Amino acid sequence: MRIGFVGAGKVGCTLGKYMTERNVCVSGYYSQTRASAKWASDFTHTRYYETLEELTASSDALFLTVPDGAITDVWNDLKQYSLKKKCICHCSGAMSSAVFSGIDQMEAFGYSIHPLFAVHSKLQSYREISQAYFTIEGAQKYLPFWKELFETLGNPVKIIQADQKILYHSAAVFSSNLVSGLFEIATELLQKCGFTRKDGEEALKALFLNHCQSVAQNGTVASLTGPVERGDLSTIQKHLDTLTGEKREIYLQLSEVLLHIAKQKHPERDYETLSMLFSSSYANR
Repeated sequence: MRIGFVGAGKVGCTLGKYMTERNVCVSGYYSQTRASAKWASDFTHTRYYETLEELTASSDALFLTVPDGAITDVWNDLKQYSLKKKCICHCSGAMSSAVFSGIDQMEAFGYSIHPLFAVHSKLQSYREISQAYFTIEGAQKYLPFWKELFETLGNPVKIIQADQKILYHSAAVFSSNLVSGLFEIATELLQKCGFTRKDGEEALKALFLNHCQSVAQNGTVASLTGPVERGDLSTIQKHLDTLTGEKREIYLQLSEVLLHIAKQKHPERDYETLSMLFSSSYANR
């Protein structure tokens, strides 16, 4: 299957290079910006296409690697061409294949194919994406093909349903973007202790990286440490007395999640007093 890319940003370049390095047939690139498409075609040793029509005619599948807000517009542009038996794919984590309205009438097949991975570099991410889990959702016709393709490349693959996409994307945000928010809060608290921002980030780095690595390797239950796991009411109460506003609310809510994990790790322990502390803290806020 000849795969063409509409859009030559980080995701398009990463997937194209990843595929060509593993002998998947990539026809080439089209983009509104000629220079970016030309660069992507050179980078992947494929062809640059001057028009969307030419790329469409030369491809059996098209990956619309454009921002989420542009997927519908590109799809509407594609509708003027013959798409019979072609696969139309996007890589949005949040959107489903339902964005391809009227695709059945075009006798084509729509898919959302998303790597659970933060693509950070046009030049480097193709070397790292082999570690990524892929999720695929879309028409039944070619689901086995796409699943087998990425599994052959070495990626674990999960088929999900269209109505699960937002929940799935929320999980991705919790495990990545929101973690940045927690690190920011920790840095702000250290600044109140006299650290500069740079020193605070540096001081937290080893703690942060070691714990994230432990969670990734061993799971949340085995990796859990800290005052909630120990049932250290005194320390937790002091934290709550010191924290204010949204930071106190976040601490409370996440501590309740940790309490649930702690009960799994130590089913023999009695955490009832700690549970009561959290309940009373909500009541007294």
